[in-house]
Amino acid sequence: MKPAFSLCVYCGSRTGNTDAFAQTAKAVGQWIGQHQGQLVYGGGNSGLMGIVAAATQQAGGRVVGIIPRALAEKEHARDDCDEFYLVDNMHQRKHMMAERADAFLALPGGIGTFEEFFEVWTWRQLGYHNKPIGLLNVDGYYDGLMAFMNTTVHGGFVYDWQMNLIQQSASLEQLLPLLIQEAGLSEGAGLDAI
Repeated sequence: MKPAFSLCVYCGSRTGNTDAFAQTAKAVGQWIGQHQGQLVYGGGNSGLMGIVAAATQQAGGRVVGIIPRALAEKEHARDDCDEFYLVDNMHQRKHMMAERADAFLALPGGIGTFEEFFEVWTWRQLGYHNKPIGLLNVDGYYDGLMAFMNTTVHGGFVYDWQMNLIQQSASLEQLLPLLIQEAGLSEGAGLDAI
């Protein structure tokens, strides 16, 4: 059965220092599965990546994991995904993830998460895609980043329209339906029940 939507999630290969990060990753995975969705992610079984993948599968969703060979051991590749791809490099991973996604979501993570988030944001502002991008600000994790981004607007390096290319919220119950609806996939996704 074709999934109702495909959400690419960027997040940490560690769990972080607060339980809220892991709880949110689990809740995101559950939401994807409960709405007959598909998770596209970096293919690891460690940290928030493993939590969101396990929760998606346990809730009945599909999981597509894409991981470079060089990271397979380090990030404990989750080869029991519905689809699992072992690729040669990060460029292939990110390209495949972007191709398979209807929308993108960043959870807390480190520099890899930031880089992936900024790349799809850059691609959107350049017109390479028009897929929605969300930033889930768990426990204020991204407050400093967003304050810095506002500094870039005031400094004249980023325009308001570029900032408007992303959605941000502390509430997954608000953000996830918004991303899926913005992708034009509200029909059949069971979102009207939310």
